[in-house]
Parts: sequence; structure tokens; C-alpha cells
Amino acid sequence: MRILVVTVVHHPEDARILHREIAALRDRGHQVLYAAPFAALGTAPRPYVEGVDLPRAAGRDRGAALRAARALLAERGPAADVVLLHDPELLLALPGTLRRLRRAGPLPVTVWDVHEDTAAALVMKSWVPRLLRAPLRTAVRAAERLAERRLRLLLAEYAYQDRFRLSHPVIPNLADPPAGPLPPPGDDRVVYLGQLSRARGALDLITTARLLGPAVRVEAIGAADPDVRDALAAADRDGVLRWHGFLPNDRALARLTGALAGLSLLHDQPNYRHSRPTKVVEYMAHGVPVVTTPTPLSAELVERHGCGLVVPYEDPQAAADAVRRLAGDTDLRLRVARSGREAALSKLDWQQWAAAFVDQLEAWVKEETGGAVSADTAGAGWYC
Repeated sequence: MRILVVTVVHHPEDARILHREIAALRDRGHQVLYAAPFAALGTAPRPYVEGVDLPRAAGRDRGAALRAARALLAERGPAADVVLLHDPELLLALPGTLRRLRRAGPLPVTVWDVHEDTAAALVMKSWVPRLLRAPLRTAVRAAERLAERRLRLLLAEYAYQDRFRLSHPVIPNLADPPAGPLPPPGDDRVVYLGQLSRARGALDLITTARLLGPAVRVEAIGAADPDVRDALAAADRDGVLRWHGFLPNDRALARLTGALAGLSLLHDQPNYRHSRPTKVVEYMAHGVPVVTTPTPLSAELVERHGCGLVVPYEDPQAAADAVRRLAGDTDLRLRVARSGREAALSKLDWQQWAAAFVDQLEAWVKEETGGAVSADTAGAGWYC
């Protein structure tokens, strides 16, 4: 198959898109054309996929990205067996584009990979005026209902099914546990992995680092929203914590091994109540104890598998106390790290789902084409 993968929002090195889904497609021998905001985020396509650069959609500046995506879909879509979309914004680029594609021949199977609760996420966007949030939520729900009538949907969480009328396949966002034995968690370094924002607890992270002082170092790995960048840069400059910024997936995950704890300090927001933070699964997979706020799916993981400690929302003192407890109790630290690692290997390994992801795309193509896919898998403009 030939798959056109498109995002104008996510980082081109996004773990789910590049390191899991695209990797699974390539492992099965399929050809991938990956359109993403490479230049805008200072990165280049990996050598094993053909990349197409798109503008990035950020804040209220989304028009250029959507126009470029619409042009790309019209130009390259006809040669694809599957068009895999990763942003709800891209739904706005589809109506006219699908009509043009239909005139060019059989439509590719168009799939929306639903990463989050889009309507709930709007509540947290500082660039969305408060008066517009309620009507935008209504509009998003209407767009989702329209999308499920015209597109194929993949869901990253079972809870997302409640937003839709039909049943859609779920491909969870899991981890790739490293093979072989891992070093035990240490007692002097804490990590945070992922996007940094107020709602994700970036300012709480800084306060937690201050409370832990020099005895325990705090490392933050990830890009930051504009409203917390200055605070993180100042904390890094003052030696309160080490902010690495965005790191490619392999380098970011390498920073986890041997850490005393992995932090997930999400606030109590609607978008987080139905989503399992991938960072928590990554901590477990790398044998790192988890310290998390009580978002339902995070707390459920910790309580079911005994892989860490749960602390109240927006309480840096409690987070610091939990870290100190793990630092001071070697038996506890080793026990919860081992429990998390075992659960990740047995129940939360992406490789247990990679085949199901590719199988689902292949099944949809066969359903649409009566069992045939493009014979020219090495067609012009596609990596081979």
C-alpha cells in the first residue's frame, strides 16, 4: 500500500505518528509519504520516509497550514491507497478536496486518527476567546459526527468511543519497552517527559524542583507552550531544574533509564479525564517509578499495577514529598519500578498492537477496492 500521512500540528518526530504507526507500516513493507511541519520545527525527514514540508498550525495562525494541506491532498492523494490524518484541523481541508479526488478516480481510504478529546481540549487553549469556547465545542462535536459518516476513524482511547454514534477500532497509545535488563532507579534524579504547559503542570514542576533542592535533580524533556517558556528558561538558568527542550524520541527515552521517578502533574481538566498519559506508560516501560496526579487513567494504572504514588492536583509539596519517600525507601522504589516494568512488558507494549493497526488499514483498503491495492507501490514521488 501507499500511505499519505499528514499532520500540521504535531511535531514530525511525534512518537505515535513516526515511531509507532509509520514504523509499523514500513515493517510490513508499505510505502509512506509523510507530510509534516519539518522546517517550522527545525527538523528533517528521517531517511526511510519521503517527507513533504508543510506550514505549522499554531494558535490562531492556521490558514496557511490548511491551504497547504488542501493542496497536498489534492495533488498527492489520488496516488495513495490510504490518507491518514492526525489533526482535527485537517477535517476542514477535506470537503472540497474529497470532491476533487472523486473526479480524479477512486477515493483513497481516508482515516482520522483521533488522538484526543478535541472539544475538551479547546477549553485549555489560551488563544481561544472564552466567549467562543462553547460554540466551538458545539461545532467540533458536529464536525466529529460528520467525520464518522464520511471517514474511517481510529481511536487512541476506548473512552473516546462515547463521542461517536458508531463503533470504531481502538489503537491505544502505548510504549516500546526496551529489551533486556535495565539499571535500577537511582535516588537523585527525577524526570518529566512530554509537552510542557500550565494545564500539564509545568509551573508545579518548577515549584517541585525548588522544594527538592540540590539533593534531587529535576529534568524536563519537551517543548513548552509560550506562556510557560520564560518560567522554564529562568528555572533552567538559575539551576532549579534542567530543561532540555524537545529531544528526538530515542534521545528523550534514553534520559528516563535510571531515574528515581517520572512525574505526571496534569491538572484536573476534561481533556485529561479520558486519556492515558503516554508518559506514564513510558516511565513504566523504562522501570521508573511513577508520581502522578489522580487523573483517572493514570491513577488506575498506578493502583492496579502498584507502579508508583498518586498525589493531589496542583500540590507541588505533595509531589516533592512523594519523591523524597521513594528516594528514602530503596525497597519501595525497586518494587514499584519492577511492577511497572512487568506490567508494561505484558500489557502495555505497542508491539502487541502494531500488527492490529496495519491489519486495520489493509482491511479497509480491501473493503473499498474489492481486495486490490495499487500495484505500483514504487510509483513516482513515493519513497522506495
